[in-house]
Amino acid sequence: MSDDQSVRSTPRTVGILGGMSSQSTVEYYRLIDEGINDVLGGHNAGELLIRSVNFAEIEGYIDTEQWDEAAAYLSDAARSLEMGGADVVIMATNTMHKVAPQITEALSIPFLHIVDVAADAIHAAGIDTVGVLGTRATMEGEFYRGRFEDHGIDVVVPNHAEREDVDRIIFEELTRGEVRDESRERYLDVIDSLTAAGAEGIVLGCTEIELLVEQDDRLGVPMFDTTALHVERAVEYSLATEDTVQNGR
Repeated sequence: MSDDQSVRSTPRTVGILGGMSSQSTVEYYRLIDEGINDVLGGHNAGELLIRSVNFAEIEGYIDTEQWDEAAAYLSDAARSLEMGGADVVIMATNTMHKVAPQITEALSIPFLHIVDVAADAIHAAGIDTVGVLGTRATMEGEFYRGRFEDHGIDVVVPNHAEREDVDRIIFEELTRGEVRDESRERYLDVIDSLTAAGAEGIVLGCTEIELLVEQDDRLGVPMFDTTALHVERAVEYSLATEDTVQNGR
């Protein structure tokens, strides 16, 4: 948000659908508060509601591919944010955007989709082919690749063995807040493989990956941190004037 853009003095309330995992939810909370304060100064912080779901339930739905059940569970949670006074909802996970259409349908307030936000940043960088790191469901799912393709962006994913390692590190380490040097090196090797396969940039397509790798690790390859980009858009929406919101932002 530019310094000269007109902003609201009282932020709109952002509903965070979190708990998938708590590590990412904490980052969303912290970064939204930081983003609001950067604009408004003083002791200003975000107007936030957080609905943290049971990650064990979500992990079970993912493992058994019970996507309809996951959609119903998360739609109920999202509606509780709307009923609590949220003006907009964001979901602090990439993987569960597989059921974003059902969540969006369940709400009468805006839902900010993480892929749309990332696609805007990729276009701004002048890139049309990206590598994706994330859970196996994200890397292999049409819901993620297809949404990028709808934006005119081609997706490259790691090979099978690499996908298994990337997924395992997310669930066994990063969602528990564990950051290991050997796992960082494995991720960087996978990034090198993706760039060799034609990726011009890398989407950190899991909200915990930014705990492990960052732009400084591979300066020549643009990295798109979906957490940071999603938060930035939420802050923009929270502070945007009514005219800006009505014009689609």
